[in-house]
Amino acid sequence: MVTECSLADPNNLISFLKQHQPYAAKRSKVVSAEDAVRVIQNGDTVVFGGFGAIGVAEEVAAALETYYLQTRHPRDLTLMFAVATGPANDSPKGLNHLAHKGLLRRIIGGHWGLAPGIQRLAVENEVVAYNLPQGIISHMYRNVASGKAGLFSQVGLGTFVDPRNGGGMLNARTTEPIVKLMEIAGEEYLFFDAIPINVAVIRGTTADTDGNITMEKEALTLESLSIAMAAKNSGGLVIVQVERVAQAGTLNSRQVKIPGILVDCVVVACPENHWQTFGEQYNPAFSGEIQIPTGSIPSMALNARKIIARRAAFELKPNSVVNLGIGVPEGVASVANEEKILDFMTLTAEPGVIGGLPMGGINFGAAINAAAVIDQPYQFDFYNGGGVDVAFLGMAEADAQGNVNVSRFGARLAGAGGFINISQNSKKVVFMGTFTAGGVDYQVGDGKLIIKKEGRFRKFVDKVQHITFSGPYSAKSRRTILYVTERCVFQLIPDGLELIEIAPGVDLQKDILDMMDFRPKIRQPLAFMDERIFKPNRMSLKEDLLTIPHEDRIVYNPEANIMLINLAGYTVKEKKDVDAILNAIERVVKPLGKKVYAVANYDQFRMDPDLIDEFTAAQKYLMETYYTRVSRYTTSAFLRIKIGEEMENRGLAPHIFESPEEAHAFLINE
Repeated sequence: MVTECSLADPNNLISFLKQHQPYAAKRSKVVSAEDAVRVIQNGDTVVFGGFGAIGVAEEVAAALETYYLQTRHPRDLTLMFAVATGPANDSPKGLNHLAHKGLLRRIIGGHWGLAPGIQRLAVENEVVAYNLPQGIISHMYRNVASGKAGLFSQVGLGTFVDPRNGGGMLNARTTEPIVKLMEIAGEEYLFFDAIPINVAVIRGTTADTDGNITMEKEALTLESLSIAMAAKNSGGLVIVQVERVAQAGTLNSRQVKIPGILVDCVVVACPENHWQTFGEQYNPAFSGEIQIPTGSIPSMALNARKIIARRAAFELKPNSVVNLGIGVPEGVASVANEEKILDFMTLTAEPGVIGGLPMGGINFGAAINAAAVIDQPYQFDFYNGGGVDVAFLGMAEADAQGNVNVSRFGARLAGAGGFINISQNSKKVVFMGTFTAGGVDYQVGDGKLIIKKEGRFRKFVDKVQHITFSGPYSAKSRRTILYVTERCVFQLIPDGLELIEIAPGVDLQKDILDMMDFRPKIRQPLAFMDERIFKPNRMSLKEDLLTIPHEDRIVYNPEANIMLINLAGYTVKEKKDVDAILNAIERVVKPLGKKVYAVANYDQFRMDPDLIDEFTAAQKYLMETYYTRVSRYTTSAFLRIKIGEEMENRGLAPHIFESPEEAHAFLINE
């Protein structure tokens, strides 16, 4: 029998030989970095894994650079990455190794910020260049692996990724569209073309001689498995950099993240080329080997970044899932740690960390004491589906329509990263950045902010240079979108930005309106930012976070005509605390025009003894005016005795019980 195929196609030839070669014993897949990069051919599409300074295949990248400089091959490569690896400077590390004209012909990237060498190739029109959302690229690997033609998504609509705004193309040399606008069931979508992968370069910790890969010492697992599978199913090759090799069959199968059937070459790196991050040779807390006490982490100095982070932290709520972006938003984690509220919410970052304390600076993306580290594509599944309750993201420019730019400023190309996915799909978004830039100087103290010297560059401009977040598109969703600076706070409304808060000590006209290219709507009366933000001591945010708003403490059931009053954890320290509860109850029951039954929860209730008379007087007024019958309960025997005695001494029947069931039974069995 003769098998017919076109052997002119190299992929068909490789497949034919694999199917018809005689059985041969397995060979070790361990090779030198120099030998590994020789498999890369002219014109190949090469994907590099990694996230900024984390998970960098430094040995392989350096070997590819050396081989090219010696031989001028391979040439005209397409480089693809979700997040460029690098140390954020011009040192020859990470993807900076590949920043050579001729080596690269085309670049498709998500976040470019940490590899300025390849940024310059795009900005100087030396290569074809595209910027796509990080989450789109991360998901694209999976779609390539499963043989799909591309990826449908609404992520990017209204931004620079939208074909109506450039389709992600970054320079004049880039003319071929890879993003299409389509309509499905009456809704707009973007379609991102799939790009087959010839070579994947990823990283692990341990490989066995069959190529099975574990990642026990890596800070992140990223999309390494998806990249390897995409390359293998495209007929390509997979190179994995590791720090050590084990005998075949000795690895724990549950720890194997990339099976050997996907791996062609294993490169054992020199220790200096396999740091956990560019900032840490190895931190066992990043890989979950140990947990460290967060109290040992120093607090931020009281400067503009901390002021912004403090105001943003007021948007944190108990039991919420939070995303933290790179840069200024990193400060929210530091403030949350300082205020001892980390345990009341779950902080996350887009490469896959969930829980714990996300790191900042060169270690951004890693976390200490994480509850889980998942693959990046799954994190973006969660993000795209609306799993984030509040996202804190950077803000380099904002304009009159509420658009935000974080991706490109003249010759500086940061790229969108995960910003578009996160800002477009989170339930609440808080953009964070200084009001101006370039030499601004402040004086902070006594609960006030004084602008001593203004910045040279305005950040609230008439029109942003690059639309990374679309204000008009997002305004339709009616989500809460805030813009927090050190001196004021804006919110997005349907027709643009509205100024809602101003810092104490700041002059509205001189320090805000005169430093903007447009006039925002101004809410009247204009609120002041909390004075605690501008003082050096802690803000006692934990108490605020766990304090239930007065209006949320009162619930009325019209069918049973019963009002539930939740005083659990409530503290009466001043007369205004008594008045606040009385007023909240009146706002609910007075419009009803009739008396109601009432049940009050007194668990962990606290009261200053000097306010007992005011409190019982308010109770007597409510009982006579609005209640048909009232009962109370608390699990604390001490409180039952104390409250009962005080009310009886003042002529009130306490009717206080141990459980809500007993209190409710008292009402219905009068």
